[in-house]
Amino acid sequence: MNVLHDIPAELTPGAVTQHGEDPDWWRGAVIYQIYPRSFQDSNGDGIGDLRGITQRLPYVASLGVDAIWISPFFTSPMLDFGYDVSDYKDVDPMFGTLADFDAMTAEAHRLGLKVIIDLVISHTSDQHPWFVESRQNQTNPRAEWYVWADAKPDGTPPNNWLSIFGGSAWEWDTSRCQYYLHNFLTSQPDLNFHNEEVQAALLDAARFWLDRGVDGFRLDTINFYFHSISLKDNPPLNPEKRNASIAPAVNPYNHQSHLYDKSQPENLDFLRRFRALLDEYPAATTVGEVGDAERSLQIVAEYTSGGDKVHMCYSFDFLSPERLTPRRVRQIIETFESEAPDGWACWAFSNHDVVRHASRWADQVSDRDSFLRMTASLILSLRGSVCLYQGEELGLTEAVLDFASLRDPYGIRFWPTFKGRDGCRTPMVWDHGNTYGGFSTDKPWLPVPPEHMHLSVADQEGHSQSLLEHYRQMLAFRAGHDELVKGDIVFVADQGTVLVFDRVLDASTMRVAINFGETPATIGIDTKGFAPVQAPGPHGQARDGELSLPPYGSWFALRQD
Repeated sequence: MNVLHDIPAELTPGAVTQHGEDPDWWRGAVIYQIYPRSFQDSNGDGIGDLRGITQRLPYVASLGVDAIWISPFFTSPMLDFGYDVSDYKDVDPMFGTLADFDAMTAEAHRLGLKVIIDLVISHTSDQHPWFVESRQNQTNPRAEWYVWADAKPDGTPPNNWLSIFGGSAWEWDTSRCQYYLHNFLTSQPDLNFHNEEVQAALLDAARFWLDRGVDGFRLDTINFYFHSISLKDNPPLNPEKRNASIAPAVNPYNHQSHLYDKSQPENLDFLRRFRALLDEYPAATTVGEVGDAERSLQIVAEYTSGGDKVHMCYSFDFLSPERLTPRRVRQIIETFESEAPDGWACWAFSNHDVVRHASRWADQVSDRDSFLRMTASLILSLRGSVCLYQGEELGLTEAVLDFASLRDPYGIRFWPTFKGRDGCRTPMVWDHGNTYGGFSTDKPWLPVPPEHMHLSVADQEGHSQSLLEHYRQMLAFRAGHDELVKGDIVFVADQGTVLVFDRVLDASTMRVAINFGETPATIGIDTKGFAPVQAPGPHGQARDGELSLPPYGSWFALRQD
């Protein structure tokens, strides 16, 4: 199927989504993440844009996903590439216009895709009019819209809180002669969520996009919204408990237990306010990003339980460098299930902030393609919704860039030990016959790695054994079995390289067995009453109480009780 043709961006907004008004569509949905700077450039400036996304939506729809999540496209000075917002209600000119956004949303809905957009509300750009006013003096109408604090008597910052981007989380401002809090870049001041006016303004921004037709939000750094008013110092963290999944190991941020600068209990009430707004739009949803190395799954459970906060969250447990094993998968899923039996998770193996799993995990194996087929089958069989990151379905690896090519301030700050996030943000490759992989007609903002060219969509499309077609087949298989979409999960065994679990929906049970290893594996297991179901990838065989699985193979079977 050829889905690479151009389509006009001038479409009439308001097309009806094929999902209708099902308020539960998000439960078990597969969401395709688009990093707009690197997806498709429509005007030849080397930077992806909204019209480019519109042109490529038929391809996204052809995968069989349910929704797209678009990383920030709001007006921004782009010091953190859109995660430093200076206007929540407009599109940055490099990405297009509000009319382009409307056209993109209409085309997505025409194709049956929901549209989720990134909402970055824990902080703004220092160029946002709110901060420009707030920093003028200590008496202006927005003086308390950001987190300001006096210096200690010796002039040092109010406490020991650290920024994820390195150094103190406090920056001195000469206009107010006070420090302001920034958990990220100094140009990203933190909003003061203890201020009711701030909450109201942010909810108003969310309503603006809901009224414009979006189907939900991915909430960036959702557990960073509130800080402790006490401004107590964070205690040190025991070295053996340090986890580099949130910040690179070379960052002293990992040396603290972040008890007071994030993950505060007041956040629950704000999330309830946010959910109340969403509930005015019956089919709208939320995906929260939880960044906490010490108790991420517990926070995901808190935020998604009860049906009155966010619909689903993802953490960094599957985004960390730690090796993927059956035991680890079971531990992560069972921890979440025990913490939040009525909650809902959204799992991801790759995204715009971490090393692509095609390198992070697959560099350790001899048969990368087979391993990646296995991980696709795995994530699309787990209980929860799923986020797939652009190019994941092609097997794109982490690009190795030299220092001169870096654009990410995070990578520049911690070079050379930590290479930053540019390696997972390089342009999508559509056609190897084009100088820039079909992404642009001009030099892209990040280079297109030569090793990605042979992995292009054009190279893989229509080839039954390609990774791209495996994703399509597995997505269709998932969609055809409600047990995999909305069923409960019960683990049966994790033995050596084999993981076995059941997905249970009403009287139907889908048993799933997956071999994580590159050699054949056999496990003793009861398969009585289960009828094998043809699924993508190499298949196992059940006989006389034993299940034999080929390298990276799987076995899917149904039982009707």
